[in-house]
Amino acid sequence: MDVNAVRSAAEQYLPQMTRFLRDLIAIPSESCEEEGVIRRTIKEMEALGFDEAFIDPEGNALGYVGTGDKIIAFDGHIDTVGIGNINNWKEDPYKGYETEDIIYGRGGSDQEGGVVSAVYGAKIMKDLGLIPEGYKILVAATVQEEDCDGLCWQYIHNEDGITPEFVVSTEPTDGGIYRGHRGRMEIRVDVAGVSCHGSAPERGDNAIYKMAEICLQVKQLNENGCGKDDEIKGLVKMLEPEFNPDHYEDARFLGRGTCTISQIFYTSPSRCAVADSCAISIDRRMTAGETWDSCLKEIEDLPACKKYGAKVSMYMYDRPAWTGLKYETECYFPTWINKETASHVQAIADAHRALYGDKRMGHPDTKALRDRPLIDKWTFSTNGVSIQGRYGIPCVGFGPGAESQAHAPNEITWKEDLVRCAAVYALTPYFYKGKDDDDVCQFRAGKTNNDIK
Repeated sequence: MDVNAVRSAAEQYLPQMTRFLRDLIAIPSESCEEEGVIRRTIKEMEALGFDEAFIDPEGNALGYVGTGDKIIAFDGHIDTVGIGNINNWKEDPYKGYETEDIIYGRGGSDQEGGVVSAVYGAKIMKDLGLIPEGYKILVAATVQEEDCDGLCWQYIHNEDGITPEFVVSTEPTDGGIYRGHRGRMEIRVDVAGVSCHGSAPERGDNAIYKMAEICLQVKQLNENGCGKDDEIKGLVKMLEPEFNPDHYEDARFLGRGTCTISQIFYTSPSRCAVADSCAISIDRRMTAGETWDSCLKEIEDLPACKKYGAKVSMYMYDRPAWTGLKYETECYFPTWINKETASHVQAIADAHRALYGDKRMGHPDTKALRDRPLIDKWTFSTNGVSIQGRYGIPCVGFGPGAESQAHAPNEITWKEDLVRCAAVYALTPYFYKGKDDDDVCQFRAGKTNNDIK
């Protein structure tokens, strides 16, 4: 195995990777509207000589190189969020520009750049004979991640019948190798009221006032400490052995859970009437030791929720894919952590060390982002919530770009990241020593007891 040949091949492919990424950025591709970028990805796979490339019924682009029975997969979601307020962008987010160092535009870091590097990493593997005997490489350009993390892999695993030996997530990692992240869930709280004419509000029962009390207590849940004087114990409590004896160390690695109110709704007969219902959505980030039902109960137990008989529930997701397929699931996205010693984590770490050493690499402008341990964790969540969190399929992260660029205006990614990731991907199967005898999960929240595959 010639490390220099791998590095050189990735560098030589930079013009093609740049063109491919700019083509993807130029096609708006919010969740459930990814057809254009999916078809463009299939075209690239076919042009590069993939052994098989097709679109599954949900609309994911699946490309294979190699012919073995065992699968090593590289996942990257091809959908993006919207652009928000266009006045916050300095250039057209779908045309953008490139310099010697960067590519500008929506989706560059989050995370079409990862798809580009994975496609060319697979090409390099095939060209240089780096696919281990008995294996084939899957590059999955997946849909609907921004809407519903991991839904694509629920479909790929359950309906396409694909279970890789391990998966590399190509989400942005600031030059690091990531072995886990917090989970999340989407919670709804409803309270009822009674409407009346606004000229005599005492005749009614204002649901918005009830919800105002609940909102303040949700804020306290996020901000309070966990001392004896805190009536509402804050989520920081899960970092302490008193409240989380089995998993407080894992929680300290991942970071504490958080909650924030993301939406509010109401009904009222008119602007001159008392509101007769009110509801909020809560974005709940979950650390190790927290479960879907414990998070629901935590909201149910808020004094104001008890006082007003609030209904607390978990959202379901049923938005159709771009193909028209509707694949309903719960809005619960499980927490997961790998053991650092797991063979798939060490395979990508060994590939990085062989090519670039044991420090995070990156453009000089990103030193503050990259000056951290090589093996670490994400702040946000990824399709790993299903791959490993739900199904226990080993997953590890390494991808071009920066978390801080995700969902931000004036999004950029760095060309050298595309090269570095393609090279590391190409070498990872070579360094993989095979499946571990023991469970690779350090923590895995798993599925709920709901009737969801």
